[in-house]
Amino acid sequence: MSNTEKTSYPKEKIRILFLENISDAAVKNFRQHQYSNVEKITKALTEEELIKEIKDVHILGIRSKTQITKNVLDAAKKLQAIGCFCIGVNQVNLKAATKNGVVVFNAPYSNTRSVAELVIGLAIMLIRRIPDKNKAAHEGIWMKDAKGSYELRGKTLGIIGYGNIGSQVSVLAESLGMKVLFYDVETKLPLGNAVDGKSLKEVLGKADVVTLHVPETSQTKNLINKSNLKYFKKGSILINYARGEVVDLDALRKFIVEGHIGGAAIDVFPWEPEKNGDRFQSPLQDLPNVILTPHIGGSTEEAQQNIGEDVSVKLFNYLEKGITFGSHTVPALSLPPQEGSHRILHIHNNVPGVLSAINTQLSKHNINILAQYLKTNEEIGYVVLDVDKKLSAQAFQLLKEVKETIKVRMLY
Repeated sequence: MSNTEKTSYPKEKIRILFLENISDAAVKNFRQHQYSNVEKITKALTEEELIKEIKDVHILGIRSKTQITKNVLDAAKKLQAIGCFCIGVNQVNLKAATKNGVVVFNAPYSNTRSVAELVIGLAIMLIRRIPDKNKAAHEGIWMKDAKGSYELRGKTLGIIGYGNIGSQVSVLAESLGMKVLFYDVETKLPLGNAVDGKSLKEVLGKADVVTLHVPETSQTKNLINKSNLKYFKKGSILINYARGEVVDLDALRKFIVEGHIGGAAIDVFPWEPEKNGDRFQSPLQDLPNVILTPHIGGSTEEAQQNIGEDVSVKLFNYLEKGITFGSHTVPALSLPPQEGSHRILHIHNNVPGVLSAINTQLSKHNINILAQYLKTNEEIGYVVLDVDKKLSAQAFQLLKEVKETIKVRMLY
């Protein structure tokens, strides 16, 4: 085994905890690299449970339900990295993670296809009013009727949020003969024949089907409310497979009941049950031409496999090589391995003079730096140093004494 495949800490003592039934692909990836202390729990943990559990954890894997608060992070004295096995990181207090020098990864692209395919499928089902006909058939009522049923071809799809998922929905929609109009707060290059709308109001007013693909922020909370719902074309369809706080569901119910909105598909909700089998309530229940799904937009076998592999590789690369590409907290960098050296990772508060202090400490003790790379963000700096093997233990101790140090780790 080469130096770049080893860690300074015995692998069997590195504790890895995966919550929320993360894909076995992640567990397999670590165990294939001789990490035997891997625990997988099927549910999310409360803050109190996490504080007790996380004290000896080095790597934590979560999905969307587990909330990583400042209290949890302050209790995680050994925590090196968090892997969010989903597309978002809003369940993690990133400010506290940054302050504590904890690297946070996610998988922003791994389930985009799963969501995009389902959005197109839902658009077809709703524009043909299949939910009503399906319900009637189950109740023994025959409803063979073309009234109110349409093809997607030639219709306009309005995409709010033209990011990873929105742009992929755009491509699939055009392949079905739809016109695509999108709106994004940032300038985005249109794919195919998609047109960048001048305003949210314009897109809502022209679209036959509106699909939302925006993050959950203070700006997007209740983005679709009673005011914006007035701009929708009469009989148009709304699909929200983005975030639960983006749509005012009470207002949407009113517009569906009044017939202004012709149908809706909602996958995410302001409040969601903790586990399967729990009671679920929504203002949209029992409405015509409405599809409600339990936050399964990206839940396919392929997506979970991709996410498991993607995030676990990022965690593994940080654990063994110090690579932070894809991190939301520690600056992203990667330094090639140097022969005959030991690697040390140094995370510190981003204030002037720290790199100078590091080099001064090491030079005063005649410790040769074979390679060094620094990258900073607004909060912290991240230095990877390759030093002479014979002097690495001394260098490690000296670096711990540097002022503004947050975390030092001997990698190998």
